Amino acid sequence: MNRKLIECVPNFSEGRDLNIIKQITNEIESVDGVKLLDVDPGSATNRTVVTFVGSPQAVIDAAYKAILKASELIDMSKHKGEHARMGATDVCPLIPVANISMEETSEWAIKLAQKVGENTEIPIYLYGEAQPNKERHILSVIRSGEYEGFFEKIKNPKWKPDFGPAVYNPKSGATTIGSRDFLIAYNINLNTKSTRIANRIAFDVRENGRVKRIGNPYVGKIEKDENGNSIRIPGKCKAVQAVGWFIDEYDVAQVSANLTNFRITPIHAFFDEVEKSGIKRGVRITGSELVGLIPLNAMLDAGRHFLKKQGRSVGVSDEELIHIAIKSMGLDELGPFDPHKKIIEYQLKDTNDERLINLSAEKLAQETASESMAPGGGSISAYVGTLGVSLGTMVANLSANKSGWEEKVDIFSSWAEKGQAVQKELLFLVDEDTRSFNHIIDAIRMPKDTPNENAIRLDAIEKASKYAAEVPFKVMETAYKAYELLKAMQEIGNPASITDAGVGALCCMTAIEGAYMNVRINTKDLKDKPFAENLNKKSHDLLVRAKKNLETIVQHVHTSIQ
Repeated sequence: MNRKLIECVPNFSEGRDLNIIKQITNEIESVDGVKLLDVDPGSATNRTVVTFVGSPQAVIDAAYKAILKASELIDMSKHKGEHARMGATDVCPLIPVANISMEETSEWAIKLAQKVGENTEIPIYLYGEAQPNKERHILSVIRSGEYEGFFEKIKNPKWKPDFGPAVYNPKSGATTIGSRDFLIAYNINLNTKSTRIANRIAFDVRENGRVKRIGNPYVGKIEKDENGNSIRIPGKCKAVQAVGWFIDEYDVAQVSANLTNFRITPIHAFFDEVEKSGIKRGVRITGSELVGLIPLNAMLDAGRHFLKKQGRSVGVSDEELIHIAIKSMGLDELGPFDPHKKIIEYQLKDTNDERLINLSAEKLAQETASESMAPGGGSISAYVGTLGVSLGTMVANLSANKSGWEEKVDIFSSWAEKGQAVQKELLFLVDEDTRSFNHIIDAIRMPKDTPNENAIRLDAIEKASKYAAEVPFKVMETAYKAYELLKAMQEIGNPASITDAGVGALCCMTAIEGAYMNVRINTKDLKDKPFAENLNKKSHDLLVRAKKNLETIVQHVHTSIQ
């Protein structure tokens, strides 16, 4: 449910021999838990940029194998190309994508650097956020002198590698490994052919801004400081690089940007600033495009931003938030925008992990009614709870959009967001309950022909049964969270929807009591009696509290409709 994802974008010093490139990417694809997203070879630069993503350990394993293969196949002593370079694997950045901090990503980068340094003859330099020495954390500073100059540079104690030998490797060169923020490459088209206007807009919005001039801000003499350096007027958006140019493909001018840290300047904030600058100059945006991929949270935040500007509730589904973001920024005006191809997390989504919730209501009912033992009461309890919290969320959204209640939008929007969060947890648990049951079956089917095999099998059954009891307890806890929302909606929500809140409470009670039954049956035969007794007590106490909450809500509904 909260899978950690890291993106890795290694640059290899080979862009012409597709067979070599394929052998390197084969190493990446051989690792379970990673997905190869893009391979971009360049003949002139003689360089290939590879993008893959996955869980941290899987990414480290794949990157390590790729670096080894590149050192085997690429001979830097024969390399020629336009791009600056210092090694067969020139640079290997790790980028936090989902549910992982930059600090933790940096730790993984250091682990990778150490592993390569200890197991190869390649000098390794840390860079970016993974490099504690801020005098050598910038890639261009480390790479200065390039391959040819590093034979002498590495002898300088100041440039001793962070890992690996302090002797330059003629065949493989050196490699920089580090961590940085996700870079969003984003272009905005304008209804003008003027590159001058596009550039002025770029100067307005990019962090580096423009040089300050005396008199005419565009052609006046450049102002200098006491050291003779040009004085600059910073732009509106930090962590943004931008330039204006003419695009033959669209026959218009374009502001092309790299958002080097979308947490500092989100894509929607950049869009708004370009729009403001354009309006001042009599031009408007005619569509925009992403070059490469974008994290899910960047799109969800954009959707919330534009809904707030419209005075609407943001407590809607991810699908609706993404739709609003696409339409608001014109991401589908220059060509099709498929979220499943452009959003990193969707590229990685395993439909087998969400088999039940991807079924239609009819198919889920039929699957439940079949002779298969799963889905059973646990999954259905979670699903009924999902319907219950969804009703509470519906009341919040209806109330947020009720005519005459405009001043209450923020209140109901906040409640709807809480409902959406609970709904996501319960939807995950629909399939997780079935998965936990399947783990028990897998354990039961383990070999038991020898005492050792049987001991391993019994231990696996015990562990799987414990988890199969913990999952329905999680269903109970999650469904119980919905009572706060449902109680609030019956008290302050749209009076016309009070029965919806009541039905939602009944659904959540079904989820809680149904899940309680599954806790009890899955703890019944556990050998770990203290674990079973503790979980049974906690689940019973929660059941009692839930019944009291339900009684209050249902009584209020009946009183209101008499």
